[in-house]
Amino acid sequence: MSSHHIVKEKQEPALIIANGESCSFSLLEELLEWSPFVVVLDGALDRVLELGIKVDVLLGDFDRNAHDLDDIRKRQFPIEIVHTPDQDKTDLEKAIDFLIERGFPAANIVWATGRRADHNFSNICILGRYPNTIKLKMLDDYSTIYRIAPLPDVFSKWFLAKTPVSLIPLYEATEITTSNLKYPLKKGDLKIGFRLGNSNEALSDGIVEISYVSGTLLIMECND
Repeated sequence: MSSHHIVKEKQEPALIIANGESCSFSLLEELLEWSPFVVVLDGALDRVLELGIKVDVLLGDFDRNAHDLDDIRKRQFPIEIVHTPDQDKTDLEKAIDFLIERGFPAANIVWATGRRADHNFSNICILGRYPNTIKLKMLDDYSTIYRIAPLPDVFSKWFLAKTPVSLIPLYEATEITTSNLKYPLKKGDLKIGFRLGNSNEALSDGIVEISYVSGTLLIMECND
């Protein structure tokens, strides 16, 4: 899978392909449209190669999958193979750290949801761990999930009316104020286990604004 478009290095978000449930081919095509820098976790390599995707970096601890690395180097030249045996971090965290070290300002993440519940939860929580170093967006066929920054930043995005927009705190977000949402908040607090902002939606076609004072807040744009 390739693209005829040419862009400057690091102009487009890098793409991390994790080892959860595969997404649709059309979503992958959309994310690969501008030939991003592609990092694949070792557990997903066989599925990625079957799709004909050009891999820039293969990364992982290689503790469960027996790959012929010499053959992969030939088939995917030039590919960088990065061994990351640190057991204190997940392979997804290691991939994000790798991109930060290489100076990438943003990354999209796919195949990070849809299988084990503990992996789903852990991967989503990772989005809150990099507030100032890289912009992360996690996508599958049903959801787009990303962190928004607290004040003085104000989140602002145009939505169609009735677009689902859920506000999910990690672990807490305080003094949230919204505009153009069906269920508005005015200096309200959200906290896991007590109050969530799921299943909200854009009230009308137009700009939705969200601000908050402290904590960590994720936006989930979901569809059935």
